[in-house]
Amino acid sequence: MSVDDAPDRLEVYADYVCPFCYLGKQSLARYRKRRDDPLEIEWHPYDLRRGKRNPDGSIDHDVDDGKDEEYFEQAKENVRRLQERYDVEMAQEIAAEVDSLHAQLASWYVKREYPEEWAAFDDAIYEALWQDGRDIGDEDVLVDLATDVGLPADAVTEALADDDLRATLEERFDAARKRGVTGVPTFVYEGHAARGAVPPEQLERLIEGEG
Repeated sequence: MSVDDAPDRLEVYADYVCPFCYLGKQSLARYRKRRDDPLEIEWHPYDLRRGKRNPDGSIDHDVDDGKDEEYFEQAKENVRRLQERYDVEMAQEIAAEVDSLHAQLASWYVKREYPEEWAAFDDAIYEALWQDGRDIGDEDVLVDLATDVGLPADAVTEALADDDLRATLEERFDAARKRGVTGVPTFVYEGHAARGAVPPEQLERLIEGEG
């Protein structure tokens, strides 16, 4: 395949615990369905819980991150609006108690070691949290999801025990911020970005430059 024949590549910065990332994924799926040409997706992990983890891995909800009750009420309202727009039912609007770090470790490992199965695993993680209300920070849940999509169960256990992998993931989190990504989802195509669960028409303009 020549460079000219290579598929378009869209970079997606996302965190599984972000409801707008799940909704943005629905918008992206709609765009890809009506698109004639293939579209390569390059996932970049982003950590919304960074700075709020205690040494034992639990989340410290007392850390001031600028998100008060008013913020969460507005976020829930926006989630409900987008659910209706994209015709998506969700088990919850916000998942403040869930930490995605283990899910992102497992996902990063799968993307590296089992790239053909990664998309299905990525879908399964989102659906487990936002469709079924499961805790994707739980190792047993992640093992279930991995085996459901045909991955070996030890893919998750190996990922969570790999300190080098964790260090690499932290570097990816740092790289996202250094690139100027401050929120998710963020879609990037050839240096141009769209942030939020934007509609398929906006993704089309971002990638195809029309309109």
